[in-house]
Amino acid sequence: MNKHDFTTIRLRQGEMHVYDFGGVKLHAYQTGDPLADEVFLLEKAGRFVVLESPCFVDSIVALNTYLEGKDVVGVLVSYHGAGASFLPEAPKFATANAVDYSKNGGGKALIGQFAAAFGSAFDSGVHAVDHLLEEGPVTIGGLEFRIHRTAEAFDVEIPEINAVYTHMLGHDCHSIVAGAGHADGMIAQLRDYQKKGYDLILTSHYTPEDLKDVQMKIDYLERLKEIAASCEDGGSFKEAVKRQYPAYSGENYLDMTAGLFFA
Repeated sequence: MNKHDFTTIRLRQGEMHVYDFGGVKLHAYQTGDPLADEVFLLEKAGRFVVLESPCFVDSIVALNTYLEGKDVVGVLVSYHGAGASFLPEAPKFATANAVDYSKNGGGKALIGQFAAAFGSAFDSGVHAVDHLLEEGPVTIGGLEFRIHRTAEAFDVEIPEINAVYTHMLGHDCHSIVAGAGHADGMIAQLRDYQKKGYDLILTSHYTPEDLKDVQMKIDYLERLKEIAASCEDGGSFKEAVKRQYPAYSGENYLDMTAGLFFA
């Protein structure tokens, strides 16, 4: 599947890119919100399973409207636990650690920060999860998903469309990298994606990407480690990275990375 092979549908907020795999359609929603969130809908035989939740009121209203009258059999709530006004009656699925992340851990802290920054435009209500997921395969709405717990929440393989969902990739934007060891862990995960030969990598903050994008991210992470090893503080590190990657977006993520490499 070519990542550019989709049909575009304009919504009242953002737009939907629809990929047709034959028996399954992937609806990739670009919310257009301040965090550039992405939400994914898997459609099979008239039933929908949603990956993640929009968190801003305007995009929640837009996606709720898009799904009106459709048979939504579940929402997998992983890294984005806020946005409880999105499909409030639909069954919500998550791992126990993802629930804890949103209610008590780092996710809760982020929700608080976003609520303070964006006010009423951000829906800080946390989804109530009524179905706990375990590591391994699960079938929802006739689709098989393979759940992989991560340190914060969980990633999802979707074998029927040869895709995987994770929190962040972004081949031409900065990422939050908590030091060289974290970078090595990210590289190992990306090399596993290459080994498995996924057609698409779906993430919460970017349009669907492919294995060429994976290699670009690996190269970026390797270079990031080299730059960090040659710098004495976060300021010089940040400036060196910006010189190396002047067109990259996500400077706020680079700020966080600089602080984490040089804590």
